[in-house]
Amino acid sequence: MRITGIEAIAIDIPLEKNFGGSTYSVLKRSTVITRLRTADGLVSEVYNGDNRAHGLEIARLVNEDLFNKINGLSIFERELAWERMFALTHTYGDRKLLLEAIACVDCAIWDLTGKALGKSVRELLGGYRDRLPIISIGGYYMPGKTLADIGREMESYRKAGMAGAKFKVGGLSPEEDAQRVAAARKAAGDDFILCVDANRGWKAADAIRFARLVEPCNIRWFEEPCHWYDDAAQMARVRQAIPMPVTAGQCEITSHAIRRLVDAGAVDLVNYDASEGGGVTDWLRAAGLCAAAGLDMAHHEEAQIASHLLAAVPHGTYAECFADPQRDPVWQHMWVNRPQIKDGIMAVANGPGFGIELDQDMVRRYRSN
Repeated sequence: MRITGIEAIAIDIPLEKNFGGSTYSVLKRSTVITRLRTADGLVSEVYNGDNRAHGLEIARLVNEDLFNKINGLSIFERELAWERMFALTHTYGDRKLLLEAIACVDCAIWDLTGKALGKSVRELLGGYRDRLPIISIGGYYMPGKTLADIGREMESYRKAGMAGAKFKVGGLSPEEDAQRVAAARKAAGDDFILCVDANRGWKAADAIRFARLVEPCNIRWFEEPCHWYDDAAQMARVRQAIPMPVTAGQCEITSHAIRRLVDAGAVDLVNYDASEGGGVTDWLRAAGLCAAAGLDMAHHEEAQIASHLLAAVPHGTYAECFADPQRDPVWQHMWVNRPQIKDGIMAVANGPGFGIELDQDMVRRYRSN
């Protein structure tokens, strides 16, 4: 089961409108597909990442630099492969980009391992359960969007079978965003999971003020409340001042950074993203840290990967997706065998590896390289 070939494909699909949060814009759905090959004829089919501004460079790193480090290794030598790839971080300038590329290869190795053994990645990692709740990301800021529109948006997520929503805040004043959240809760009902995500949009004082305003709304977690430059210390302050759980981790690129958040007392949940932080191998390290600290695991987007990871461990929470058909054509159309969502629950794909099948016509149409 030795690695003999690789092909990384950058995908870019233009979106009809900007699905941005408080600190960013999203004008296209981008991802990288990785096909890793073995001498025995096994081929991975896995995709990683969203809003990749540098998809072509990630694909180049995978096809050239990283493949040269793992060519000839067995797919069962995952730690050795990861160590060889990670060693490049000492000399490569853009470590974030490199970790995204490492994630593509690492996930492809796990996909091949599952295919070689006839087991899903969920089973390989622990197999704690075979389904989990799923929530939709939403609440985007759009020109002319009203409180009534927010209500209709929440209703659409219920109709799509979602268990809840993660709602964008942090782009307006705490008072204005609290009004938006209250409208979402009123429309969704008391039994609908509602999280809020500021995308590092506020200072600690504003985040605390907002949290107190929305306290009656039964918020499951408050994600990335504070500005990036001192987020751990600021979030620890916020966490001590409010009753709702604080979540962060999606902007980190190593499990070492997750340890920093845990040691700072900054979080109640960690949403480390395997596609940002070096793949499944390093996500498992972060999950182990959180288990020992008594913290739950979430995951930033990437349900095709995250569903396996979160369902494998006892402290996993919810998968995330984009239920709005315009936001994620990969989820809606390219992933052709995606498990159905019903009554707020997503079954984890039970095929070998990640069990992903893609629409090859769409791959050819939207590939950038």
